[in-house]
Amino acid sequence: MLISGSVLVGVVVWFLVRFILSGFFTVDPNERAVKTVLGRAQRVGTATTLDTPLADLMRPDERDRYVYPQVRVIGPGGPYFKWPWERVYKVSVATETINMAKDFEDPTANSNGTILQAVTKDQLNTGLEGQIRYRVSDANLYAYLFGVKNPVGHVMAYFVSVVRERIADFEAPKPPPITGADGHETTEEMSAMAGISINDIRKHMRSLNETMERECRSAEARYGVILDASLITAIEPPGEVEPALAAINTAHNQVSSDISLAHARADQRIVESRRAVEIETLKAQAEVSPLVALAEQLTTLKNHGPDVLQTYVRNVQLGLYAKAQHAIVPEKP
Repeated sequence: MLISGSVLVGVVVWFLVRFILSGFFTVDPNERAVKTVLGRAQRVGTATTLDTPLADLMRPDERDRYVYPQVRVIGPGGPYFKWPWERVYKVSVATETINMAKDFEDPTANSNGTILQAVTKDQLNTGLEGQIRYRVSDANLYAYLFGVKNPVGHVMAYFVSVVRERIADFEAPKPPPITGADGHETTEEMSAMAGISINDIRKHMRSLNETMERECRSAEARYGVILDASLITAIEPPGEVEPALAAINTAHNQVSSDISLAHARADQRIVESRRAVEIETLKAQAEVSPLVALAEQLTTLKNHGPDVLQTYVRNVQLGLYAKAQHAIVPEKP
């Protein structure tokens, strides 16, 4: 009887240690947790991702495929308690950085996860280098924990497919026309250079990164992963075309410089010509203005009678005689 009591006490102690004391847990500040009961995550009523702002991130045809229930998220703190038939899944929501060339299925792919290969529209196989910053969305933890087996791998594969498509179809936006001093619109871009896609991509790297962020915004609703930023830092062409590309760039820079100087000289000459015309016009106006004023004055005097005009002419003659040292007067017949 004593032995049976000791066994019972041992079982009770084992149960308390195994299931009661070990049932307490905490959640770190950069973590979120989800509890499952008999394998089923605790839900928030019947709410789904379609009832949240995440639905606006997806296209209409995607909303029926990516419908996930809203689960109860356990925030930082504790201690919390779970029963033996419950399980707690913890995930880190801190922002992480990963090389964009990393392949989760084959670590040796893409030069051991260092350079991502992509083909441009002019059939050049280029190497892309960059990073992706991402974090887990606590608004869609069900998709991250239970939706797919490897959500980060899914997001990376989606990102790679989108970036390769954009590289293959990338076209630089047309520059705005430049209005010269003559009023005509011109552009300094040359059509020959516009056809070299690597140059276009390099010059518009920021635009490409912004496009990738917009395209991958739906990853939060699909897989529960938020892409904070995609940073493509380098685009390297094949080694055999690098010298030719450098020569083309040098020639283009020289031609662009010559065109800019020609535009500057033409604009300067046009401005100088306009200034000269304005000066000559002002001189002509300065010479004409006294004559016009004198004509108006004589017209006014004539309106007061013919004697007034003759008197004015006589007074002017007397003034001229007073200033002149010699006067030539015609003889009277």
